Amino acid sequence: QGFKDNLHAVFCLAENAVGPRATRPDDIHVLYSGKTVEINNTDAEGRLILADGVAYACKDLGADIILDMATLTGAQGIATGKYHAAVLTNNEEWEKACVKAGRNCGDLVHPLVYCPELHFSEFTSAVADMKNSVADRDNTPSSCAGLFIASHIGFDWPGVWVHIDIAAPVHAGERATGYGVALLLSLFGGASEDPLLNLVSPLACNGDSPPEEMERDSKRRRLV
Repeated sequence: QGFKDNLHAVFCLAENAVGPRATRPDDIHVLYSGKTVEINNTDAEGRLILADGVAYACKDLGADIILDMATLTGAQGIATGKYHAAVLTNNEEWEKACVKAGRNCGDLVHPLVYCPELHFSEFTSAVADMKNSVADRDNTPSSCAGLFIASHIGFDWPGVWVHIDIAAPVHAGERATGYGVALLLSLFGGASEDPLLNLVSPLACNGDSPPEEMERDSKRRRLV
């Protein structure tokens, strides 16, 4: 799509299978960030590799904007419903941009509470830096799951961190919806040379083309 900035995609993948090296309750893992994690819930496994992914993006890729997107928590569908993904971020401007990008493209997004000073204590461990699952499932578990990931780049990290939990809107019954593709294109469209993506991006506009030209181009694209 003609992106002008450095854009990396990090795929955080693991085989969720039983075997002699499978994770067990009470195991302690040292993650890529160097932080230790006590396993108190083996079903909260996706956040472990997501934490490694954001730490890699920070340490190895030198990213100043990190967005992680995953089908992370069943509680997301309760928190923001079946049609809106949940966004958690350390940056108010990007929170608003995600909501606006969702409205522009149809992949709807709604914010979660970002309050690590109150919620990260849910992961307190006596034997490690943190546990991998919350102590109280009634205390905004979707927000807490995102905070677990953020803790591996640090809550004082100066860059932009955005977490999007897409557990509910990615499927309708037994079928996938393709949710997320349009959202990312809209959100980062300001860094593209594509006039239509510039037009729908809530963050920036390509100064090479005047708004009237982009409007005409978008109409042509709709016709095609």
